[in-house]
Amino acid sequence: MTARFGPREEVTVARRYPPGHLRTPFYCRGRTGVVERVLPASINPEEEGFGMYDRAQVPLYRVRFRQVDLWPSYAGPAHDTVDIEIYEHWLVKAES
Repeated sequence: MTARFGPREEVTVARRYPPGHLRTPFYCRGRTGVVERVLPASINPEEEGFGMYDRAQVPLYRVRFRQVDLWPSYAGPAHDTVDIEIYEHWLVKAES
């Protein structure tokens, strides 16, 4: 599967709260970050955890967020960031 996003592209994490095994932290949902790099695709661990997968590969991204965008009361330097690995089905193109 070809990656839909590339490095330096702004993406927003979907704001979803389905039950079950999830790899996407709650604190980044609905937040916008920048693709730092595209990682090798792998099977979807959210489906694999329940034995519901067909071995299809899902693109994986390392997305960089400014900490102040994740936690508005963050008191550290404005340039502090955190990188989170997020599967493509959780990402949409950021609105300008």
